[in-house]
Formats: sequence, structure tokens, C-alpha cells
Amino acid sequence: MAKLLQRLQDAAKSGVYRATRSDAIEDALRGGKLSVASIVLEDVSEKRALLRRIAMKLAFPAWFGENWDALEDCLTDLSWREGEGHVLILEGLQLVPPGDLAELIDVMRSVARFWAARGKPFFAVFLDADHRLPLPSLYQEA
Repeated sequence: MAKLLQRLQDAAKSGVYRATRSDAIEDALRGGKLSVASIVLEDVSEKRALLRRIAMKLAFPAWFGENWDALEDCLTDLSWREGEGHVLILEGLQLVPPGDLAELIDVMRSVARFWAARGKPFFAVFLDADHRLPLPSLYQEA
């Protein structure tokens, strides 16, 4: 667990990953200085609901425009959330349309690069027990 925490605190390793379960991630981060949010999407089957769920879970400001650009804008701000970095755990992606999932992953990659360039860790971890997503495993180097 110490290796996982070390990885999650390393801004240079910021990015988009997959994992099979969230408990090890949550345990590693418990009591730490990183902000963690679990976003359950199991009943989400369209873009607007996807964006609203993320906005609700992360308490986006009222100006959030419910589009991909606004999502990126909010995720590259996050000034209203405490923490020296951010870890998002996204689960229940079965109903999310493939195009929207691909766009979400692209936005998360862009946001991770943004934060890494500023020396702040940002991880988007997609729970994917079946290893269907073309993402590196969070544990590959942990």
C-alpha cells in the first residue's frame, strides 16, 4: 500500500488508469493530503447525465456549462476542493456510450497533463474488472 500511495502522490505519474477495485486506493489515501472522489455511473447512459453526475459529485460551481470544455475547465480549477492533489475513481461505466467514454478519457488525460505540469498529482482511475478499457493499470509500477 505504501508504494501505491507513493505513486498517487507523484505528480509526474499523473494520468488516466484502470484498476479492478477501489478499496486499495481508498485505503492508501485515507487520512492523507490528496482529495479523493468516487463517482458511480452505473445508471448513466447519456452524456448530459454523465456530466451532471461528475459535476454533482465534485460540487462544480453554478457556471458549469454541461459540455466537455466546461468539464475540462472545472477539472483544471478545483479550487473549491481541498487537497494537495486529486484522485477520481470512476465506476459503473457499462451504460456510458462508447463515444462519450472515449471523450471523457481524453478530457481526463488533458487534465492530468495540466496538473502534472504544475507539480500537482491528478489521477482518474476507471474501475474496469474485465480489462476492456485501453488504459494502463494503476498497479503496473506500484
